[in-house]
Amino acid sequence: MRVYLSLLKLRIYHGLQYRVAALAGIATQFFWGTIMIMVFLAFYGESTSVGGFTTTQLVTYIWLQQAFLSFIVLWLRDMELFELIRTGNIAYELCRPLNIYGFWYTKLIATRIANAMLRCMPILVVSMFIPEKYRMSMPDSTESFMLFLITLMLGLAINVAISMFIYISVFVTLSPMGSLLIFSVIGEFFAGLIIPIPLMPEWLRNIVMVLPFRYVGDLPFRVYSGNIPLGEAFLGIAIQLVWLTVLILFGKKLMQSALKHLVVQGG
Repeated sequence: MRVYLSLLKLRIYHGLQYRVAALAGIATQFFWGTIMIMVFLAFYGESTSVGGFTTTQLVTYIWLQQAFLSFIVLWLRDMELFELIRTGNIAYELCRPLNIYGFWYTKLIATRIANAMLRCMPILVVSMFIPEKYRMSMPDSTESFMLFLITLMLGLAINVAISMFIYISVFVTLSPMGSLLIFSVIGEFFAGLIIPIPLMPEWLRNIVMVLPFRYVGDLPFRVYSGNIPLGEAFLGIAIQLVWLTVLILFGKKLMQSALKHLVVQGG
């Protein structure tokens, strides 16, 4: 465990070096977040609530999406891992006295945390001081904020467990583009990045509820704003833990199967 914690710390330090890219990302996310808020406020019209989802909760939901985008998207990838598989240099990874699934999982989590550390605070701070119509609200309560942090970190763990399937698929396809496209489109839609889940029709929400993507971003953000009561939040945490366990166990099994059939040419 100490090895994985050291790796996590080193990868976060490494990721924090890319400040220029972070500044460009912050500007893009401010622009995109503002556009999305304008579109949805136009959808709300004169109403202040649709399906129990108020305009204040909607605005907060969108700003949290932009602040923690690296926690919830699936298109964020580590090209180094893809190259290791494609070129056969994964042989060097297999020589390490570490479980390769745990090693890669830790690297991916560290990359996303470093990305969020550079971007989230400027977005959160500024979004709380812009004009009221577009302003992000404070947490609904102290309890909601604490549960938000727990669900957010569990959501990150689930998202990385899902993204591991993209890397595992490259053992077979040798190209990440197809898997990235499929996982990204499905993941973004069912996580509420395209349409907030409370605004979806009921039949679609019933489908979303049985998939893991909703527990990556939708659950934490709605807990923060108070759209989800505390009792339901605790149930959501239990479901997150179940999904996390299932995804990691299944991912490890697929990784072992892929490594058994791995052939590295050359020498």
